[in-house]
Amino acid sequence: MDLKRASKFLSLVLRHEPDKFGVVLDAAGWTPVDALLSACARHGHTIDRPTLERVVAENDKKRFSFDESGTRIRANQGHSVDVELGYEAASPPALLYHGTATRVIDAIRAEGLKKMARHHVHLSADDVTARAVGQRHGKPAVLVLDAAAMAAEGIAFYVSANKVWLVEHVPARFIRFPA
Repeated sequence: MDLKRASKFLSLVLRHEPDKFGVVLDAAGWTPVDALLSACARHGHTIDRPTLERVVAENDKKRFSFDESGTRIRANQGHSVDVELGYEAASPPALLYHGTATRVIDAIRAEGLKKMARHHVHLSADDVTARAVGQRHGKPAVLVLDAAAMAAEGIAFYVSANKVWLVEHVPARFIRFPA
């Protein structure tokens, strides 16, 4: 299995549908590597340990992490299942970015950025990454967020192991929309 397909399948299993594949995540999203690989094979997606290690090490978005022992794995963020990743609040840079599709701009103007089915809204530290994210959803738009003002108002920010900034909600008043 190529790395991209393996990564997409692992995202499905570790972030969204572990039960469907017989994978049990603990409260922090970890599962034993051996159990994950067995579950993948049972469902026609054989991934060996070297391939899994390459996915973790080489995935451009750094979606997955091994624990210190290398015997457990989890997705770093983006879960739609209930997990507590244990991230501590962090001070954000003054500006953060969010990539989205132009077709949803009116809804964001009205309601701000909502986490939808995920645990958090995902933000980028640079506009290039945000644009790449937005392109996955259609014609891209990059929103610029006044993270410093949000933090000053007491809104908590977290940063994942792969440097994605996370927040519960971004009120529209903190968003600079494209012209």
